[in-house]
Amino acid sequence: MEVFLGALIGLAGAASVWAAARLLRPPRVISSEVRAMQEALHAATVTLPHLRRGLSAESAAKTVAPLRTLTQAAAVALADRERLLAFEGEGADHHSRGDLVQSIATGRDDRLQVVARLGCRQPECPLGAAVVAPLIVQGERVGTLAAIFARGRHLTPDDTRTVGEAASLVSAQLELAALEQQAERLARAELRALRAQISPHFIYNALAAIAAHIHSKPDEARELLSEFAEFTRYAFRGQSPYVTLADELHYVEKYLRLERARFGELLQVRFEVPPEVLHAVVPVLSIQPLVENAVRHGVERRGRGRIEIVGRDIDADVELRVSDDGVGIEPARARRILAGEGGGIGIANVQARLQTTFGRDYGLEIESVPGRGTTVTMTLPKFRAGVRAA
Repeated sequence: MEVFLGALIGLAGAASVWAAARLLRPPRVISSEVRAMQEALHAATVTLPHLRRGLSAESAAKTVAPLRTLTQAAAVALADRERLLAFEGEGADHHSRGDLVQSIATGRDDRLQVVARLGCRQPECPLGAAVVAPLIVQGERVGTLAAIFARGRHLTPDDTRTVGEAASLVSAQLELAALEQQAERLARAELRALRAQISPHFIYNALAAIAAHIHSKPDEARELLSEFAEFTRYAFRGQSPYVTLADELHYVEKYLRLERARFGELLQVRFEVPPEVLHAVVPVLSIQPLVENAVRHGVERRGRGRIEIVGRDIDADVELRVSDDGVGIEPARARRILAGEGGGIGIANVQARLQTTFGRDYGLEIESVPGRGTTVTMTLPKFRAGVRAA
């Protein structure tokens, strides 16, 4: 993130220089400066979505042309630590295959370097000096950006600085891609842990409810078995660990139908979620564990009860409350549950996944009064870059 901010600051500094030039130069020059700035900013913007997928031959091929515009080089090459990934510009007829460009682009030096002369064996090669900048992600070099300029051109400090800033921009996007991949891997690992924690209790109760209806209400038993199959496919899906709030609530309803097969009219449920928040993305199985806790502690222990799932639109955020009128818990125990120090089905797991995904400003809060019930409030953003539903 610091690298990304540094790149943005660099671009902002360049924009400031151009703005000052507008005040000091005649109108004919002003238009060309503005056009150059617009082209540079457009080129920087175009590179972003491709690099957020990581450094590969595909993303490099889509990035080198905008980087050439950004650096004003005759040619640009992108490489990982082992091989040339993409080449764009003059000399592509013989340099795009690798050879000398690959040797400078996959060098081991972690510092920005200026190569005074490319030294190509092709006598008609139009390329001369190059600026070679490492791409650094999480403190390690993952690749190289090489900007190669026309033969005979004298490189200035501005040329070197521009290539360095472009490499910082590329590195920042690759760093964000790496962080998103790490977060998703962690989310998947925590989801596997949650599945292992909740599945035995849920499966036992669901199958017991279905078995109780087989002889007396066979049609209902078949419907319940279908609901059970759909819910388990959802819970153990192998796709993205994120879904829309609409999907999560859809399967929460299936879960509650299975629970109502056990309790009948003794379990009352109310849903009140505005449609404008249903597109928000949440981790899979982030609401169901809260509802399951409400059933176990708010209904099972009393033999009857009421559960409410209420959503609220709060500007850029969504608030979702899961409430029961059960036995409640002491505030100190609620804090221990959130911290993962015992009690509650998956509460700490859900809290960890929410904060891993959205940051410490989001997550769960528990309010409970012994003898009067418990409310768990989930807060999450309506949108977070890089967090997408399957």
